Amino acid sequence: MENQIFELQYAMDTFYFLVCGALVMWMAAGFAMLEAGLVRAKNTTEILTKNVALFAISCIMYLVCGYAIMYDGGIFLSGIEAFDLTGVLADSAEAGFDGGSVYSGASDFFFQVVFVATAMSIVSGAVAERMKLWAFLIFAVVMTGVIYPMEGSWTWGGASVFGMYTLSDLGFSDFAGSGIVHMAGAAAALAGVLLLGARKGKYGPNGEVHAIPGANLPLATLGTFILWMGWFGFNGGSVLKLGDAANAHSVAMVFLNTNAAAAGGAVAALMVARILFGKADLTMLLNGALAGLVAITAEPSTPTALQATLFGALGGVLVVFSILTLDKLKIDDPVGAISVHGVVGLLGLLLVPITNDGSSFSGQLIGAATIFIWVFVTSLIVWGILKAVMGIRVGEEEEYEGMDIADCGMEAYPEFVKS
Repeated sequence: MENQIFELQYAMDTFYFLVCGALVMWMAAGFAMLEAGLVRAKNTTEILTKNVALFAISCIMYLVCGYAIMYDGGIFLSGIEAFDLTGVLADSAEAGFDGGSVYSGASDFFFQVVFVATAMSIVSGAVAERMKLWAFLIFAVVMTGVIYPMEGSWTWGGASVFGMYTLSDLGFSDFAGSGIVHMAGAAAALAGVLLLGARKGKYGPNGEVHAIPGANLPLATLGTFILWMGWFGFNGGSVLKLGDAANAHSVAMVFLNTNAAAAGGAVAALMVARILFGKADLTMLLNGALAGLVAITAEPSTPTALQATLFGALGGVLVVFSILTLDKLKIDDPVGAISVHGVVGLLGLLLVPITNDGSSFSGQLIGAATIFIWVFVTSLIVWGILKAVMGIRVGEEEEYEGMDIADCGMEAYPEFVKS
């Protein structure tokens, strides 16, 4: 009877992991559509190429070495193929199954690998419209194979930071990755943007900011809704378990709070944009929804639905002012990724102690600093090496003609190009 219960829960938890992983994988489509909509038409094919290629690279590098670095031992294809449930059942019977989380190691790897791709997708939009394709893809190899897994080992992996301190002992908590995934991706993006410089024509000689509208706002809106949907797997899957009443309720609360935060962020950003600009700015509305999602990701299980809505609203307000501030600093981010995932990612971490007694503000700050400094500094070094060896920015003529022709030799919308 005990083995039958174990097998049922094993099946449920594994299936839940896989479904949530598939939802997170679908976020790759969301990032691709969002970024394709917010860049100019002449750069659409290149941004789509980057998003598909970075996902594939992430999956390969995390399999080759990333998972092993992050969890000290890792999982490889040969080990997955050799898996034998009989041995697991025997181990469970010997130890005495206590109803804890049980799922296939292969499902755990699959769920983790799509998080890696999410972190790398954040970088894609921030460096859009002027970075060389192959320089970006080489960086993706290092980011997903070493940089992200290393900071992941200090957080979710439980390892000490260079043997000095353990973040969990300091009271650091990040349920689904506001800092570990989102702020990390933004830190890598910021390092690249600082070395790249702004797009031509973005800033005037007297410091004025020139808007460069995206080519396809319906695509950007579609991308936002896809990300909103995929986020249920992102946060919900991080419960790690479904096969008992308590955890099933926890999953339901995570879904509820995730949705509430996104709604709060969207409405708050829309209202702030109306006050500041006198218009309902769609791009701010979209980024507000995403900011709400990022803000709740660090702890979606303990707030009430009203608290989650307010947390999301804080993220929505913050992201508008962050985007405007970065423009004043001449940090050119075509899709607002650094603000959405970085600035609001930090906010998400700092909100955790309000509802989670197991965390502390000092622990959250130390954890955030550890993640940011590691990812930013190592990314800056890698970007710097790439800049010295092969260059990371396309030439002025290539930038003017568009990345589609320069890197991909084809246009996304050839029927609309003037002869």
